Amino acid sequence: MQKYDVIGVGMGPGAVFMAYEMIKIDKSKKVLLIEQGKRVENRNCPIEKIGKCVKCKPFCNITSGFSGAGAFSDGKLSLYNEEDDDIYVGGNLHKYIGVEQTKRLIDYTDKVYLSFGADNKLEGTQYKNEVKEIKDRAKKECLNLIDIPIRHLGTEKAHDVYKKIENYLEENNIDLMFETVVEDLIIEDNTIKGVKIRPSNAKEGDTTVVYGEKVVAAVGRKGANWLSDMCIKHNIKTEPGVVDIGVRYELPDEVMKKINTYMYEGKFIGRPGPFKDKVRTFCQNPSGFVAAEVYDNNLTLVNGHSYKDKKSTNTNLALLVSHKFKHPFDKPIDYGRNIAKNLNELGAGNIVVQRLGDIYRGKRTWEKELKTNKVEPTLKSAVAGDITFALGYRTMTDILQFIRQVDKVVEGFANPENLLYAPEIKFYSNKVEIDNNFETSVKNLYSIGDGGGMTRGLMMASCSGVQMARILEQK
Repeated sequence: MQKYDVIGVGMGPGAVFMAYEMIKIDKSKKVLLIEQGKRVENRNCPIEKIGKCVKCKPFCNITSGFSGAGAFSDGKLSLYNEEDDDIYVGGNLHKYIGVEQTKRLIDYTDKVYLSFGADNKLEGTQYKNEVKEIKDRAKKECLNLIDIPIRHLGTEKAHDVYKKIENYLEENNIDLMFETVVEDLIIEDNTIKGVKIRPSNAKEGDTTVVYGEKVVAAVGRKGANWLSDMCIKHNIKTEPGVVDIGVRYELPDEVMKKINTYMYEGKFIGRPGPFKDKVRTFCQNPSGFVAAEVYDNNLTLVNGHSYKDKKSTNTNLALLVSHKFKHPFDKPIDYGRNIAKNLNELGAGNIVVQRLGDIYRGKRTWEKELKTNKVEPTLKSAVAGDITFALGYRTMTDILQFIRQVDKVVEGFANPENLLYAPEIKFYSNKVEIDNNFETSVKNLYSIGDGGGMTRGLMMASCSGVQMARILEQK
């Protein structure tokens, strides 16, 4: 019978840094991480060679595998400003452990990344006066601009960093089980006992059992749906969270030059009328590339990459609208999936792209128009069409009004030849109820990272893993 002190479900940053910290604290602990995807060195996306998404089986190499989906976006580590009295990006970790402790965790985790080869350069620290001028202009347009230091790994360099971490874990006797699905949790008398697993390419039901004293769900956004299903099946307490729905926006580097130079990533937040929903920019990729990624049931979503060496002439970023539903509807993940499914059908299984000016004119975009468009699409597999058929009136209105707002701060942001790709949806809306020790309503079952609604992004997910290891040691 296989039995471990700790089993981690998933091998995203949360689980990886939990295992790292457990090595530092107590090497005698027997730790297993289980991942449905591949080793980091075996993860590659065919779209870069053949120009289209082939929907890799059994799981997408961008969303699954060691280091999770975050390492295949742009590899940005968001830090903080010394003068900040709150944590403004990255989710809710600080609400469980406090702002000062979160800052200390960020400092510690950043040093770990540096020790494994992360770039020493920090973006967004040299142009304080210039940034203040932009922030002041934004305030006049009822926009909040958040600026924090960023360490940019780069998509390709992130692979190198995480490969070194992967090697370190194995060299220190952390068991890594790849291409393995956790089909179910074993819970008896409201206490976790272990997990049922099967090879990723095997039939459902063909399972074996691995026992663990403690189990940590660190599944990331890719696993949010799985975690939601587990919570329903085993009566694990949750609450409906926020679902972020929107588009990936692509425009010339020249338009974003000041933001890219002064901040690398500027996070604009607004509440445009008439609905006053929260709308924000997210995951900005200077000289980057729009990308497609596949989730469960072949659901294709859009994202963005930014490399250290490979460059385009466009900047892409997400424009996301936050929706929180109230009684009687409590299925935000299903809501987001239905929007994504409809958009995928409009694009024959692909991402749909549309020019901003065509939306204003009330018409779809045609392929021949894209070929002569001044902003050249970097996602070659995207299908020209009309995203307004499926995105939803409220969401679409929020996005268009927000674009007009930002255009008053960043001239050219509302250029009619800028491109909108859809769908971009963030699946962290199943918020698992946890205490300050990250324990769920099931004894010895813990939840960290993005999938359970605690964090958003590489740095905070990594920090949650470090804190989880320290908590487990105290227990």
